[in-house]
Amino acid sequence: MRCNGKVLLAETLVPPGDEPDGIKFIDVNMLAITGGRERTEEEYGELLARARLRLDQVLPTKASISVLESSPV
Repeated sequence: MRCNGKVLLAETLVPPGDEPDGIKFIDVNMLAITGGRERTEEEYGELLARARLRLDQVLPTKASISVLESSPV
């Protein structure tokens, strides 16, 4: 990747805290059925950092999907 490259992820983000949310229900189903899980914005930041990427911004959409923009560190 070039030093000015970008990685865009289109993902559903789990909101922080203990408040009920439909995405958290989907997260439990995903874990039970596929062994996978949804992540919070903070967790994506940590995941991207391990790949030597920086989470630059999160762009919400009208749908339940957000676009996460990252670039090389």
